[in-house]
Amino acid sequence: MTQTRTSEIEGKIADGLRISQEEARLLYDLPLPELGALADDRRRQIHASHHAGRGNEIVSYIVDRNINYTNVCNVYCKFCAFYRTEKDADHYVLTPDQISEKIVELESIGGTQILMQGGHHPKLKIDYYLDLLQHIRQKHPTINIHGFSPPEFNHFAEVFNMSLEEVITRFKEAGLGSIPGGGGEILVDRVRDKISPLKCNSDQWLEVMRIAHRLGLNSSATMMFGHVETVEERLQHLQRLRDLQDETNGFTAFICWTFQPDHTVLKADPVGAHEYLRMQALSRIFLDNIPNIQSSWVTQGPKIGQIALEYGANDFGSIMMEENVVSSAGTSFRLSIQEMRRLIEEIGYEPRQRNNWYQLLDQSPSLAF
Repeated sequence: MTQTRTSEIEGKIADGLRISQEEARLLYDLPLPELGALADDRRRQIHASHHAGRGNEIVSYIVDRNINYTNVCNVYCKFCAFYRTEKDADHYVLTPDQISEKIVELESIGGTQILMQGGHHPKLKIDYYLDLLQHIRQKHPTINIHGFSPPEFNHFAEVFNMSLEEVITRFKEAGLGSIPGGGGEILVDRVRDKISPLKCNSDQWLEVMRIAHRLGLNSSATMMFGHVETVEERLQHLQRLRDLQDETNGFTAFICWTFQPDHTVLKADPVGAHEYLRMQALSRIFLDNIPNIQSSWVTQGPKIGQIALEYGANDFGSIMMEENVVSSAGTSFRLSIQEMRRLIEEIGYEPRQRNNWYQLLDQSPSLAF
């Protein structure tokens, strides 16, 4: 890339303007520190007013718990080490009371949300899900249910013989508060056909989010990269997310992470922390209409997660009180609330607890009497 072309693109970023896929591809080849600095500039533009009382910029986090209500799944994704079939001795389906026990533990440390996802169980009926949602809403009214990914909703529509809109509407009425961006992987069907051929295609994933946003449910967006996709296909993925956000404005955050290969069928050379930081930075610059970028310390480790705050991220994600899917593939990082706050403070930011909608819940120490 010529210096003149680089300067033109950097000028657009400095002016808060949108860049194209072609320009993003050119930025991808920049030295990593330069790309990180551009992403940090974009973050400051988007969060210009996000300062604590004493002048420090805020980095938010959420206290929630992952709950996988079942590990039975019939789509057999090649990158997943978590799923089981009904023939496996260690398959399970959690009861409402078992899930309540987990939520009580979360409430005891000040948690506000559960991230609840499972496999594509071929035999669970809609009553299981609606009863579960209603049970949680009644027993734990202060806990947001951030649950069920787009592939799950496509599965539900097929198994229940209902339209997507009807399924999502009934789940919302029963207590669903928001939808995670799971199952996005890469929103290019060439890639999806290779790594998860039985899972919903890219148009179907986006349609769930479109309907959910129209019905008043916010969601996150994700990207799992570093396997069989090209850089150009990663940018196509980001383009599709940005286009839908232009249409609906329903995504609250974007999270990307690298493929974790251990114990999975998919064979691909894993990419390292440099590639993770490069793609997160590029995502921050490109996704100018998605307000928040989460650092993925769960897959990269706390130190890289901390560095990611200098590469466009403004949020440290969840403490991950319980995490089963990524850890099944060989990654098992853990943090307490105190450790997370220390990591944020170490590089000069003020840690603040938030909810799913990025509303700050705790009082700034600088404002306390």
